[in-house]
Amino acid sequence: MDIVLATRNRKKIQEMRKILKDGGVHNLNVLTLDDFPDCPEVIEDGETFEANAVKKAVHICRCTGLTAIADDSGLEVDALNGAPGVWSARYAGESADDAANLEKLLDGMKGVAPVNRGARFVCCIAMASGEDVRTFRGYVEGGIGTGPRGENGFGYDPVFYPEGNDRTFAEMSDKEKNAISHRARALEALQRYLLEEKESPKKL
Repeated sequence: MDIVLATRNRKKIQEMRKILKDGGVHNLNVLTLDDFPDCPEVIEDGETFEANAVKKAVHICRCTGLTAIADDSGLEVDALNGAPGVWSARYAGESADDAANLEKLLDGMKGVAPVNRGARFVCCIAMASGEDVRTFRGYVEGGIGTGPRGENGFGYDPVFYPEGNDRTFAEMSDKEKNAISHRARALEALQRYLLEEKESPKKL
């Protein structure tokens, strides 16, 4: 089965390919938008993670003619009323990089007591195949540190402590992070669906 990951983010591609490979769904040929250079970028203007993921998946499915998988994910911080949320990748501006987004987040959290630094990573995966669109969600609760720690991962990983851990996502190995991450949990739900479809009379 050919699928297209609707992203050109290399770190996200690497993470998603690794999780899918280890998930027990065999005979998956995972392509990316690098294989379809004529497909234009999709403007993520939805007000929810689900809206953005569905828009990307449907657009890339129509562009390539293949089953497309898209995700929209981000960080929700309680002390910031849920921000940065769907704006996580461009929190400090449309052209902002990870460092700028991280700096803005930490500036906004100055003086916030540890008990009030709760946050969660949220991921919505959308799969579009023809006219069929399905969504799968994953969450991981945790808290925000006062400064970055660790060299692995990307985005807000250096300041996010998953619940029950004293290390940030960026201090964990890929294997450790993928065992508990929001994206892994959403992809696991997708994998369960694919396996159930494979075993049922109706095939995707």
